[in-house]
Amino acid sequence: MRATAHILANNAFYYYQDLVGATRFYTDVLGFPLVADYGFARIVQAAPASFLTLVDVNQGMHDAHEAKAVTTAFVTDELEAWYVYLTAQGVPMHRTFDPKPDSAHDGFVALDPAGYFLEFERFNVHAENMQLMPILNALPSRYPGRGHTCPTALGVKATVTWLYYNDMPRAQRWLEDVLGLSLLVDQGFATVYQSSPSGFIGPVRAGDGLHAYAAEKLVTVSLITDDVEAWFARLSARDDVRLRHDEITLEGSHVELFVAYDPEGYFWEFDRFRETAVNQEMQRLLGTAKQVGA
Repeated sequence: MRATAHILANNAFYYYQDLVGATRFYTDVLGFPLVADYGFARIVQAAPASFLTLVDVNQGMHDAHEAKAVTTAFVTDELEAWYVYLTAQGVPMHRTFDPKPDSAHDGFVALDPAGYFLEFERFNVHAENMQLMPILNALPSRYPGRGHTCPTALGVKATVTWLYYNDMPRAQRWLEDVLGLSLLVDQGFATVYQSSPSGFIGPVRAGDGLHAYAAEKLVTVSLITDDVEAWFARLSARDDVRLRHDEITLEGSHVELFVAYDPEGYFWEFDRFRETAVNQEMQRLLGTAKQVGA
């Protein structure tokens, strides 16, 4: 990565009318541990440095009518076993598992309780993935603990947050010039950038991927950092970046943050977790993420 300020982990905020049901799905069916509970928002861990924040839509920054123009891909070595398990659980599928010979990647797309797209994906040994495969091969998987419906042998080693743009060159300039990320994979209609040890961002040409373009998106992309001031200074110094507020703000007493808007209106939140009681597990996991990325 060329970023001048550190990114510890990736996160994405998803918004729900039924937060309890969403939490049950991610923690029990998918086996993702609940690592922080703020009441209106709950954080689960998908991979070593990849998180999802489940938010009560009535208390977040977005409106329920906005389009779910995002797909989170869970990169796994147990792709076939995940498909067998989730279909047996009755999880609805948007796209079934149909592997192709010599494909650069295989996968399927499940739906969460609110209809967000969840892609379970494996990147294969292929010329397209030459830069990506050594990174993925070096990553440990996060496996579920006991006491959940999800079998303990089903792991996730990384996530890709797929975002959908009309203007791909402009989106790539945001990732490269503004955020300082480096291109790893070019699929033609989609590209992949690494932003944290197990977190990747994938801009996709709207209409060619799983979603059409949407002006308003029911998602917030979050980058977790230990230097929110450096990121604020970097982005606020640019004339081509619009910020939600002209200062770093505090969410309760737990998170220092600011929000920027990318060229097509996605919300990007930069977060630093403070040392509070509710953040103890997050602090521990972020310390582990530093070691993964070392």
